[in-house]
Amino acid sequence: MFVCPLEWRYGSNEIKMIFKNMYKYYVKVEIALLYGLSKSKIIPIDINIKELEEKVKAIDPSKVHIIEKKTGHEVDALVQLLSNALGSYGSYVHLGATSNDIIDTAWALMLRDALQIIKNKLKKIIRTLINMSIKYKDTLMIGRTHGQHALPITLGFKLANYVYELTRSLERIMDVERRLIRGKISGAVGTMAAWGNKGILVEKYTLTYLNLDPHIISTQVAPRDGFAELICSLAILASQLDRFAIEIRELMRPEIHELIEGIPVTVGSSTMPHKKNPILSEKISGLAKVMRSLTITALENIPLWHERDLTNSSSERIVIPHAILITDEILECTIKLLHNLIIDEKSMRRNLELLNGMILSEALMIKLVERGLPRLKAHRYLIDLVKKCLNEGISFKELVLNDEFILKYLSKKEIEALLKPENYLGEYKKLIDRAIRYAEEALRKSSCY
Repeated sequence: MFVCPLEWRYGSNEIKMIFKNMYKYYVKVEIALLYGLSKSKIIPIDINIKELEEKVKAIDPSKVHIIEKKTGHEVDALVQLLSNALGSYGSYVHLGATSNDIIDTAWALMLRDALQIIKNKLKKIIRTLINMSIKYKDTLMIGRTHGQHALPITLGFKLANYVYELTRSLERIMDVERRLIRGKISGAVGTMAAWGNKGILVEKYTLTYLNLDPHIISTQVAPRDGFAELICSLAILASQLDRFAIEIRELMRPEIHELIEGIPVTVGSSTMPHKKNPILSEKISGLAKVMRSLTITALENIPLWHERDLTNSSSERIVIPHAILITDEILECTIKLLHNLIIDEKSMRRNLELLNGMILSEALMIKLVERGLPRLKAHRYLIDLVKKCLNEGISFKELVLNDEFILKYLSKKEIEALLKPENYLGEYKKLIDRAIRYAEEALRKSSCY
Protein backbone atom coordinates (compact mmCIF):
# COMPACT_ATOMS: atom_id res chain seq x y z
CA MET A 1 0.00 0.00 0.00
CA PHE A 2 1.27 3.48 -0.90
CA VAL A 3 1.40 6.25 1.66
CA CYS A 4 -0.20 8.87 -0.59
CA PRO A 5 -3.55 7.97 -2.22
CA LEU A 6 -2.63 10.11 -5.23
CA GLU A 7 -0.10 7.42 -6.08
CA TRP A 8 -2.71 4.72 -6.63
CA ARG A 9 -6.23 6.09 -6.21
CA TYR A 10 -6.56 9.56 -7.72
CA GLY A 11 -5.38 11.15 -10.93
CA SER A 12 -4.74 9.74 -14.41
CA ASN A 13 -1.57 7.90 -15.42
CA GLU A 14 -0.85 10.48 -18.12
CA ILE A 15 -0.59 13.19 -15.48
CA LYS A 16 1.36 10.98 -13.08
CA MET A 17 3.95 10.16 -15.73
CA ILE A 18 4.76 13.85 -16.18
CA PHE A 19 5.81 14.25 -12.55
CA LYS A 20 7.38 10.80 -12.31
CA ASN A 21 9.64 11.82 -15.21
CA MET A 22 10.69 15.09 -13.59
CA TYR A 23 14.41 14.41 -14.09
CA LYS A 24 13.88 13.85 -17.80
CA TYR A 25 12.57 17.41 -17.94
CA TYR A 26 15.66 18.57 -15.99
CA VAL A 27 17.87 16.80 -18.52
CA LYS A 28 16.00 18.43 -21.39
CA VAL A 29 16.70 21.87 -19.92
CA GLU A 30 20.41 21.10 -19.41
CA ILE A 31 20.66 19.97 -23.04
CA ALA A 32 18.90 23.14 -24.16
CA LEU A 33 21.36 25.18 -22.11
CA LEU A 34 24.32 23.45 -23.76
CA TYR A 35 22.77 24.29 -27.10
CA GLY A 36 22.30 27.92 -26.00
CA LEU A 37 25.88 28.19 -24.76
CA SER A 38 27.19 26.81 -28.03
CA LYS A 39 25.03 29.03 -30.26
CA SER A 40 26.07 32.07 -28.22
CA LYS A 41 29.77 31.16 -28.58
CA ILE A 42 30.18 31.01 -24.81
CA ILE A 43 31.78 27.58 -25.17
CA PRO A 44 34.33 26.66 -27.90
CA ILE A 45 32.41 23.71 -29.23
CA ASP A 46 29.65 23.21 -31.78
CA ILE A 47 26.76 21.18 -30.47
CA ASN A 48 25.47 18.38 -32.63
CA ILE A 49 22.05 18.41 -31.07
CA LYS A 50 20.95 15.09 -32.55
CA GLU A 51 24.08 13.37 -31.27
CA LEU A 52 23.53 14.98 -27.87
CA GLU A 53 19.92 13.85 -27.74
CA GLU A 54 20.99 10.29 -28.57
CA LYS A 55 23.56 10.30 -25.78
CA VAL A 56 20.92 11.50 -23.34
CA LYS A 57 18.65 8.55 -24.17
CA ALA A 58 21.18 6.19 -22.61
CA ILE A 59 21.19 8.08 -19.29
CA ASP A 60 19.18 6.71 -16.38
CA PRO A 61 17.88 9.81 -14.52
CA SER A 62 17.00 7.69 -11.48
CA LYS A 63 20.71 7.52 -10.71
CA VAL A 64 20.45 11.15 -9.63
CA HIS A 65 19.07 9.92 -6.29
CA ILE A 66 22.13 7.72 -5.73
CA ILE A 67 24.56 10.57 -6.36
CA GLU A 68 22.43 13.02 -4.36
CA LYS A 69 22.81 10.87 -1.25
CA LYS A 70 26.53 11.70 -1.37
CA THR A 71 26.36 15.33 -2.49
CA GLY A 72 23.15 16.44 -0.77
CA HIS A 73 22.28 18.49 -3.86
CA GLU A 74 19.95 17.15 -6.52
CA VAL A 75 20.91 19.44 -9.42
CA ASP A 76 24.62 18.99 -8.73
CA ALA A 77 24.00 15.24 -8.79
CA LEU A 78 22.32 15.60 -12.17
CA VAL A 79 25.22 17.69 -13.45
CA GLN A 80 27.69 15.01 -12.35
CA LEU A 81 25.65 12.35 -14.13
CA LEU A 82 25.47 14.34 -17.35
CA SER A 83 29.10 15.46 -17.23
CA ASN A 84 30.26 11.85 -17.02
CA ALA A 85 27.92 10.64 -19.76
CA LEU A 86 28.23 13.31 -22.45
CA GLY A 87 31.86 12.99 -23.41
CA SER A 88 33.37 16.23 -24.71
CA TYR A 89 30.11 18.02 -24.14
CA GLY A 90 30.25 17.11 -20.47
CA SER A 91 32.87 19.73 -19.67
CA TYR A 92 30.36 22.50 -20.21
CA VAL A 93 27.22 21.12 -18.59
CA HIS A 94 25.48 23.73 -16.40
CA LEU A 95 28.08 26.42 -17.15
CA GLY A 96 26.99 29.73 -15.59
CA ALA A 97 23.62 28.36 -14.55
CA THR A 98 22.05 28.09 -11.12
CA SER A 99 19.86 25.22 -9.95
CA ASN A 100 16.61 27.07 -10.47
CA ASP A 101 17.45 27.86 -14.06
CA ILE A 102 16.95 24.14 -14.50
CA ILE A 103 14.20 23.54 -11.93
CA ASP A 104 11.96 26.49 -12.80
CA THR A 105 12.30 25.95 -16.53
CA ALA A 106 11.51 22.27 -16.02
CA TRP A 107 8.43 23.27 -14.00
CA ALA A 108 7.32 25.35 -16.98
CA LEU A 109 7.71 22.36 -19.31
CA MET A 110 5.93 19.97 -16.95
CA LEU A 111 3.08 22.35 -16.30
CA ARG A 112 2.70 23.10 -20.00
CA ASP A 113 2.18 19.39 -20.64
CA ALA A 114 -0.02 18.87 -17.58
CA LEU A 115 -2.24 21.88 -18.22
CA GLN A 116 -2.86 20.77 -21.77
CA ILE A 117 -4.41 17.60 -20.33
CA ILE A 118 -6.35 19.59 -17.74
CA LYS A 119 -7.68 22.02 -20.36
CA ASN A 120 -8.76 19.22 -22.69
CA LYS A 121 -10.80 17.60 -19.93
CA LEU A 122 -12.31 20.90 -18.87
CA LYS A 123 -13.26 21.67 -22.47
CA LYS A 124 -14.91 18.27 -22.74
CA ILE A 125 -17.03 19.10 -19.68
CA ILE A 126 -17.97 22.53 -21.07
CA ARG A 127 -19.00 21.02 -24.42
CA THR A 128 -21.07 18.35 -22.67
CA LEU A 129 -22.84 21.02 -20.61
CA ILE A 130 -23.46 23.10 -23.73
CA ASN A 131 -25.17 20.15 -25.39
CA MET A 132 -27.22 19.46 -22.26
CA SER A 133 -28.19 23.14 -21.99
CA ILE A 134 -29.55 22.98 -25.52
CA LYS A 135 -31.28 19.63 -25.04
CA TYR A 136 -32.99 20.69 -21.81
CA LYS A 137 -33.49 24.35 -22.70
CA ASP A 138 -37.26 24.13 -22.12
CA THR A 139 -37.35 21.48 -19.38
CA LEU A 140 -39.17 23.16 -16.51
CA MET A 141 -38.03 22.85 -12.91
CA ILE A 142 -38.16 24.91 -9.76
CA GLY A 143 -35.42 27.43 -9.07
CA ARG A 144 -34.32 27.50 -5.46
CA THR A 145 -32.80 30.23 -3.32
CA HIS A 146 -31.78 29.64 0.30
CA GLY A 147 -32.84 26.03 -0.32
CA GLN A 148 -36.45 27.18 -0.77
CA HIS A 149 -38.70 27.22 -3.82
CA ALA A 150 -38.24 30.54 -5.61
CA LEU A 151 -39.30 30.88 -9.28
CA PRO A 152 -39.53 28.50 -12.22
CA ILE A 153 -36.45 27.99 -14.34
CA THR A 154 -35.42 25.35 -16.85
CA LEU A 155 -32.75 22.70 -16.50
CA GLY A 156 -31.07 24.18 -19.56
CA PHE A 157 -30.87 27.54 -17.80
CA LYS A 158 -29.38 25.93 -14.67
CA LEU A 159 -26.74 24.10 -16.71
CA ALA A 160 -25.94 27.19 -18.81
CA ASN A 161 -24.84 28.92 -15.63
CA TYR A 162 -22.22 26.20 -15.18
CA VAL A 163 -21.22 26.57 -18.83
CA TYR A 164 -20.46 30.23 -18.14
CA GLU A 165 -18.65 29.67 -14.84
CA LEU A 166 -16.46 26.84 -16.12
CA THR A 167 -15.64 28.81 -19.26
CA ARG A 168 -14.30 31.54 -16.99
CA SER A 169 -12.03 28.95 -15.38
CA LEU A 170 -10.77 27.88 -18.79
CA GLU A 171 -9.99 31.53 -19.49
CA ARG A 172 -8.21 31.86 -16.14
CA ILE A 173 -6.01 28.87 -16.87
CA MET A 174 -5.12 30.17 -20.33
CA ASP A 175 -4.44 33.57 -18.85
CA VAL A 176 -2.16 32.29 -16.09
CA GLU A 177 -0.25 30.18 -18.61
CA ARG A 178 0.99 33.35 -20.30
CA ARG A 179 2.62 34.45 -17.05
CA LEU A 180 3.65 31.06 -15.68
CA ILE A 181 4.78 28.93 -18.62
CA ARG A 182 8.05 30.79 -19.12
CA GLY A 183 11.68 29.78 -18.90
CA LYS A 184 14.10 31.15 -16.33
CA ILE A 185 17.68 31.20 -17.64
CA SER A 186 19.50 34.00 -15.82
CA GLY A 187 22.07 32.66 -13.37
CA ALA A 188 22.72 32.93 -9.65
CA VAL A 189 20.90 36.17 -8.84
CA GLY A 190 19.19 36.79 -12.16
CA THR A 191 21.73 39.17 -13.74
CA MET A 192 23.24 36.63 -16.21
CA ALA A 193 26.67 37.76 -14.98
CA ALA A 194 28.41 34.45 -15.78
CA TRP A 195 27.70 34.93 -19.49
CA GLY A 196 28.93 38.50 -19.69
CA ASN A 197 27.30 40.46 -22.47
CA LYS A 198 25.88 37.33 -24.08
CA GLY A 199 23.37 36.42 -21.39
CA ILE A 200 20.35 37.46 -23.40
CA LEU A 201 21.63 35.35 -26.31
CA VAL A 202 22.09 32.31 -24.08
CA GLU A 203 18.56 32.76 -22.80
CA LYS A 204 17.20 33.23 -26.32
CA TYR A 205 18.78 30.13 -27.85
CA THR A 206 18.11 27.94 -24.83
CA LEU A 207 14.44 28.82 -24.61
CA THR A 208 13.91 28.75 -28.37
CA TYR A 209 15.01 25.11 -28.26
CA LEU A 210 12.37 24.50 -25.57
CA ASN A 211 9.72 26.64 -27.30
CA LEU A 212 9.34 28.86 -24.24
CA ASP A 213 9.23 32.61 -23.74
CA PRO A 214 11.50 33.98 -21.00
CA HIS A 215 10.54 35.66 -17.77
CA ILE A 216 11.16 39.35 -18.36
CA ILE A 217 13.35 39.60 -15.25
CA SER A 218 13.88 37.41 -12.22
CA THR A 219 15.97 36.87 -9.12
CA GLN A 220 17.60 33.48 -8.67
CA VAL A 221 14.11 32.04 -9.09
CA ALA A 222 11.11 32.70 -11.27
CA PRO A 223 8.55 34.83 -9.42
CA ARG A 224 6.31 32.61 -7.30
CA ASP A 225 3.16 34.62 -7.88
CA GLY A 226 2.65 32.62 -11.07
CA PHE A 227 2.56 29.32 -9.18
CA ALA A 228 0.22 30.83 -6.61
CA GLU A 229 -2.02 32.18 -9.35
CA LEU A 230 -2.21 28.73 -10.92
CA ILE A 231 -3.07 26.97 -7.65
CA CYS A 232 -5.71 29.60 -6.88
CA SER A 233 -7.17 29.25 -10.38
CA LEU A 234 -7.34 25.48 -10.01
CA ALA A 235 -8.92 25.87 -6.57
CA ILE A 236 -11.59 28.09 -8.12
CA LEU A 237 -12.22 25.45 -10.78
CA ALA A 238 -12.44 22.75 -8.10
CA SER A 239 -14.88 24.91 -6.13
CA GLN A 240 -17.08 25.45 -9.20
CA LEU A 241 -17.24 21.70 -9.76
CA ASP A 242 -17.88 21.29 -6.04
CA ARG A 243 -20.89 23.58 -6.49
CA PHE A 244 -22.14 21.34 -9.29
CA ALA A 245 -21.50 18.25 -7.17
CA ILE A 246 -23.48 19.75 -4.28
CA GLU A 247 -26.30 20.44 -6.76
CA ILE A 248 -26.39 16.74 -7.65
CA ARG A 249 -26.14 15.66 -4.01
CA GLU A 250 -29.06 17.88 -3.06
CA LEU A 251 -31.27 17.05 -6.03
CA MET A 252 -30.59 13.32 -5.67
CA ARG A 253 -32.39 13.19 -2.31
CA PRO A 254 -35.30 10.68 -2.62
CA GLU A 255 -37.81 13.39 -1.70
CA ILE A 256 -36.50 15.59 -4.55
CA HIS A 257 -35.10 13.08 -7.08
CA GLU A 258 -34.52 15.48 -9.98
CA LEU A 259 -30.87 14.79 -10.90
CA ILE A 260 -29.40 11.43 -9.97
CA GLU A 261 -25.98 9.85 -10.23
CA GLY A 262 -26.41 6.91 -12.57
CA ILE A 263 -23.09 5.27 -11.75
CA PRO A 264 -23.66 1.51 -11.45
CA VAL A 265 -22.29 0.30 -8.13
CA THR A 266 -22.78 -3.11 -6.57
CA VAL A 267 -22.80 -1.88 -2.98
CA GLY A 268 -24.16 1.48 -1.84
CA SER A 269 -23.88 0.79 1.85
CA SER A 270 -22.04 -1.87 3.82
CA THR A 271 -25.20 -2.48 5.86
CA MET A 272 -28.25 -0.92 4.16
CA PRO A 273 -29.22 -2.75 0.95
CA HIS A 274 -31.47 0.06 -0.28
CA LYS A 275 -28.83 2.81 -0.24
CA LYS A 276 -27.59 4.49 -3.41
CA ASN A 277 -25.08 7.17 -2.53
CA PRO A 278 -23.79 10.12 -4.62
CA ILE A 279 -20.24 8.79 -4.35
CA LEU A 280 -18.74 10.68 -7.30
CA SER A 281 -20.27 13.98 -6.25
CA GLU A 282 -19.06 13.49 -2.69
CA LYS A 283 -15.56 12.66 -3.91
CA ILE A 284 -15.53 15.88 -5.94
CA SER A 285 -16.62 17.86 -2.87
CA GLY A 286 -14.03 16.17 -0.66
CA LEU A 287 -11.13 16.75 -3.04
CA ALA A 288 -12.21 20.36 -3.60
CA LYS A 289 -11.66 20.96 0.12
CA VAL A 290 -8.05 19.82 -0.26
CA MET A 291 -7.58 22.01 -3.33
CA ARG A 292 -8.74 25.10 -1.45
CA SER A 293 -6.32 24.32 1.37
CA LEU A 294 -3.36 24.21 -1.04
CA THR A 295 -3.82 27.87 -1.91
CA ILE A 296 -2.47 28.90 1.48
CA THR A 297 0.88 27.20 0.90
CA ALA A 298 1.10 28.55 -2.64
CA LEU A 299 0.51 32.10 -1.41
CA GLU A 300 3.02 31.64 1.41
CA ASN A 301 5.67 30.77 -1.18
CA ILE A 302 5.56 34.22 -2.78
CA PRO A 303 7.48 36.10 -0.04
CA LEU A 304 11.06 34.75 -0.24
CA TRP A 305 14.13 36.39 1.30
CA HIS A 306 16.05 38.82 -0.93
CA GLU A 307 16.99 37.13 -4.23
CA ARG A 308 15.63 33.82 -2.90
CA ASP A 309 15.66 31.31 -0.10
CA LEU A 310 14.78 27.63 -0.09
CA THR A 311 11.49 27.69 1.81
CA ASN A 312 9.40 27.33 -1.35
CA SER A 313 11.23 24.31 -2.73
CA SER A 314 10.08 21.53 -0.41
CA SER A 315 6.46 22.66 -0.28
CA GLU A 316 6.23 23.09 -4.05
CA ARG A 317 7.28 19.49 -4.58
CA ILE A 318 4.13 18.55 -2.69
CA VAL A 319 1.70 21.31 -3.65
CA ILE A 320 2.17 21.54 -7.43
CA PRO A 321 1.88 17.84 -8.37
CA HIS A 322 -0.89 17.33 -5.82
CA ALA A 323 -2.86 20.31 -7.14
CA ILE A 324 -2.63 19.06 -10.72
CA LEU A 325 -3.49 15.45 -9.81
CA ILE A 326 -6.41 16.47 -7.60
CA THR A 327 -7.77 18.74 -10.33
CA ASP A 328 -7.35 15.93 -12.84
CA GLU A 329 -9.30 13.52 -10.61
CA ILE A 330 -12.09 16.06 -10.05
CA LEU A 331 -12.39 16.59 -13.80
CA GLU A 332 -12.44 12.84 -14.47
CA CYS A 333 -15.17 12.38 -11.86
CA THR A 334 -17.21 15.20 -13.39
CA ILE A 335 -16.93 13.71 -16.89
CA LYS A 336 -18.10 10.35 -15.58
CA LEU A 337 -20.88 11.99 -13.56
CA LEU A 338 -22.23 13.90 -16.58
CA HIS A 339 -22.02 10.85 -18.81
CA ASN A 340 -24.17 8.82 -16.38
CA LEU A 341 -26.48 11.56 -15.10
CA ILE A 342 -30.16 10.57 -14.80
CA ILE A 343 -32.71 13.36 -15.25
CA ASP A 344 -36.15 12.76 -13.75
CA GLU A 345 -38.48 15.21 -15.51
CA LYS A 346 -41.56 13.82 -13.74
CA SER A 347 -40.07 14.69 -10.37
CA MET A 348 -39.18 18.13 -11.65
CA ARG A 349 -42.78 18.74 -12.64
CA ARG A 350 -44.07 17.32 -9.36
CA ASN A 351 -41.77 19.57 -7.34
CA LEU A 352 -42.65 22.56 -9.47
CA GLU A 353 -46.31 22.17 -8.45
CA LEU A 354 -45.58 21.34 -4.82
CA LEU A 355 -46.67 24.78 -3.54
CA ASN A 356 -49.88 24.86 -5.56
CA GLY A 357 -49.02 27.96 -7.56
CA MET A 358 -47.45 30.06 -4.80
CA ILE A 359 -44.17 30.20 -6.74
CA LEU A 360 -45.93 32.52 -9.22
CA SER A 361 -46.89 35.08 -6.58
CA GLU A 362 -44.27 37.47 -7.96
CA ALA A 363 -45.86 37.27 -11.40
CA LEU A 364 -49.18 38.27 -9.87
CA MET A 365 -47.55 41.13 -7.96
CA ILE A 366 -45.90 42.53 -11.10
CA LYS A 367 -49.16 42.42 -13.02
CA LEU A 368 -51.10 44.07 -10.15
CA VAL A 369 -48.59 46.93 -10.12
CA GLU A 370 -48.99 47.28 -13.89
CA ARG A 371 -52.72 47.68 -13.27
CA GLY A 372 -52.20 50.51 -10.79
CA LEU A 373 -51.75 48.88 -7.37
CA PRO A 374 -48.70 50.23 -5.46
CA ARG A 375 -45.92 47.63 -5.35
CA LEU A 376 -45.61 47.54 -1.56
CA LYS A 377 -49.35 47.11 -1.11
CA ALA A 378 -49.47 44.33 -3.73
CA HIS A 379 -46.49 42.61 -2.11
CA ARG A 380 -47.98 42.69 1.38
CA TYR A 381 -51.41 41.58 0.18
CA LEU A 382 -49.95 38.51 -1.54
CA ILE A 383 -47.86 37.68 1.54
CA ASP A 384 -51.09 37.50 3.53
CA LEU A 385 -52.67 35.24 0.90
CA VAL A 386 -49.66 32.91 0.97
CA LYS A 387 -49.86 32.72 4.78
CA LYS A 388 -53.53 31.82 4.54
CA CYS A 389 -52.77 29.05 2.06
CA LEU A 390 -50.05 27.60 4.25
CA ASN A 391 -52.04 27.84 7.48
CA GLU A 392 -55.31 26.48 6.10
CA GLY A 393 -53.96 24.08 3.46
CA ILE A 394 -55.78 25.91 0.68
CA SER A 395 -54.68 25.89 -2.96
CA PHE A 396 -53.10 29.25 -3.81
CA LYS A 397 -54.54 29.09 -7.30
CA GLU A 398 -58.07 28.50 -6.08
CA LEU A 399 -57.73 31.22 -3.46
CA VAL A 400 -56.51 33.82 -5.95
CA LEU A 401 -59.11 32.89 -8.55
CA ASN A 402 -61.81 33.63 -6.00
CA ASP A 403 -60.25 36.67 -4.33
CA GLU A 404 -62.54 39.67 -4.88
CA PHE A 405 -59.75 42.23 -4.36
CA ILE A 406 -57.48 40.70 -7.00
CA LEU A 407 -60.39 40.21 -9.38
CA LYS A 408 -60.83 44.00 -9.39
CA TYR A 409 -57.52 44.18 -11.26
CA LEU A 410 -57.23 40.87 -13.12
CA SER A 411 -59.62 38.54 -14.90
CA LYS A 412 -59.70 34.82 -14.14
CA LYS A 413 -58.30 34.12 -17.58
CA GLU A 414 -55.35 36.44 -16.87
CA ILE A 415 -54.77 34.80 -13.48
CA GLU A 416 -54.77 31.34 -15.08
CA ALA A 417 -52.10 32.48 -17.54
CA LEU A 418 -50.03 34.15 -14.84
CA LEU A 419 -49.97 30.97 -12.76
CA LYS A 420 -48.47 28.85 -15.53
CA PRO A 421 -44.72 28.37 -14.85
CA GLU A 422 -43.83 28.28 -18.55
CA ASN A 423 -45.16 31.84 -18.88
CA TYR A 424 -42.78 33.24 -16.26
CA LEU A 425 -39.33 32.39 -17.55
CA GLY A 426 -38.26 35.83 -18.72
CA GLU A 427 -35.39 35.93 -21.21
CA TYR A 428 -34.17 32.44 -20.38
CA LYS A 429 -33.67 31.38 -24.01
CA LYS A 430 -31.63 34.45 -24.88
CA LEU A 431 -29.57 34.06 -21.71
CA ILE A 432 -28.84 30.40 -22.44
CA ASP A 433 -27.85 31.28 -26.00
CA ARG A 434 -25.64 34.12 -24.76
CA ALA A 435 -23.84 31.81 -22.31
CA ILE A 436 -23.29 29.24 -25.06
CA ARG A 437 -21.94 31.86 -27.49
CA TYR A 438 -19.53 33.08 -24.81
CA ALA A 439 -18.30 29.55 -24.16
CA GLU A 440 -17.95 28.67 -27.83
CA GLU A 441 -15.84 31.78 -28.44
CA ALA A 442 -13.56 30.85 -25.55
CA LEU A 443 -13.30 27.27 -26.81
CA ARG A 444 -12.39 28.59 -30.25
CA LYS A 445 -9.67 30.79 -28.78
CA SER A 446 -8.33 27.91 -26.70
CA SER A 447 -7.88 25.76 -29.80
CA CYS A 448 -5.81 28.54 -31.36
CA TYR A 449 -3.79 29.17 -28.20
